[in-house]
Amino acid sequence: MRLRRAKIFIACGLATLSIGNWNALAQQARAQSAIESVAGSESKTQDRNLYQERNLYGVTERPAKPEGMLGYLIEQALDQNPEIKSMQRNFDRVRARIPQAKALPDPMLEFGYMGNIIPIPPYDIQVGDPSSARMLGLTQEIPFPGKLSLKGRVAEMSAESEWWMYEQARLNVVAEVKDAYFELCYLVKAIETVTKNKDLLEKFARIAEARYAVGKGIQQDVLKAQVEISKLIDQLTVLEQRRQTAVARINSLLYRDTEWPIEKPEEIRPQPLTQTLAELNELALAYYPALKAQRRRIDREQYSVELAEKEFYPDFNVKFAYQNRPNMPEMYGLSVGINIPLYFWKKQRPAVAEAAAGKATEQKRLENLTTLLFFRIKDKYLAATTAQKLASLYGTTIIPQSSLSLESAISGYEVGGVDFLTLLDNLVTLLNYELNYYEQVSNVERAVGALEPLVGVSLRQ
Repeated sequence: MRLRRAKIFIACGLATLSIGNWNALAQQARAQSAIESVAGSESKTQDRNLYQERNLYGVTERPAKPEGMLGYLIEQALDQNPEIKSMQRNFDRVRARIPQAKALPDPMLEFGYMGNIIPIPPYDIQVGDPSSARMLGLTQEIPFPGKLSLKGRVAEMSAESEWWMYEQARLNVVAEVKDAYFELCYLVKAIETVTKNKDLLEKFARIAEARYAVGKGIQQDVLKAQVEISKLIDQLTVLEQRRQTAVARINSLLYRDTEWPIEKPEEIRPQPLTQTLAELNELALAYYPALKAQRRRIDREQYSVELAEKEFYPDFNVKFAYQNRPNMPEMYGLSVGINIPLYFWKKQRPAVAEAAAGKATEQKRLENLTTLLFFRIKDKYLAATTAQKLASLYGTTIIPQSSLSLESAISGYEVGGVDFLTLLDNLVTLLNYELNYYEQVSNVERAVGALEPLVGVSLRQ
């Protein structure tokens, strides 16, 4: 009968242990479910789940993506780029630590006996001996109040920091796609312009050959035209090589074969940068993801300091014991113990100093990151505004004047008032100015695209 009661008690103890761990298991299951919902962002439904999760960390909406071909390329890059997926999974990894940090230490279930060692098995209990018994114990460690919550806050700040680094990776990839796309826009337009001027130069060369054939021109004009045509062919070859490189770069960002064909991009329409340098700096302080990540690291270290100070307080140990003694009354026991931070000058005090040094380190990193951020913003701002001024100068003044000069040279050449070399010089000059104009228009958009991951918002609507 007593053995049966012992079995029943053991079963109750195991049930108690299972109930004690039920909340921890449920938390873990919920955390795993949440992680899986973020991890599988390859479908649009899962991507919306990830979009909703952004609100946990202070972001209410995605930056608007451009329309047309550029918008399509950006969407594909956000879905397929391995760097983004890597950063997302790293966030999942760090976030999975949060329920672990908040959970109690695992309880310990003990079973033992006091009696004869023979026969083996089962061990024999000495009937009637008060010191002979089967023993069952359940022990639970309980940290001092506040320690688990601080550990959870440390894990939460680490997860939030990784979230913002994931956001930074997304913005960086978008900026790279824009940079490659606008470079491709310039190269396509440059190839078209050089090809157009090459065709025009070939017509001039045929005119020079005809004039030379009837004795109205000189051989030097024919040779000079052929040399200029060869130069344009050489320029076209270099531009085509750069175009293929730009296409391969875009494909690599989209994680697909570098030979994948890309449609002809839309022509860039000149747009001014409307924000001032001061406004860009304010946007960066408010929205730059890497800056937010660094602030969360400082918060994490602050909680680590508080946790280290909590280690001066003892933790508790609660133990419930049961003894089954044949032919004698059963015994129960309950004990509470605490650990004594006796060697605090060797453990707790250095731990507080370590945590404080960690916080100071992250604060200095924030200062350095902010200084570097302002420099990078000004560098890209000057690049954008300078390119904007040059594009305006070429588009409104230099190119119209060069076009008029070329038209005048063509008219003069037809009546013999201008020599062929002057005509060629005007044609080459106009070509170079047109190429410079398209390059500066492209440079404006490339500089603005490089500014966007620094300020954390889209600068083009």
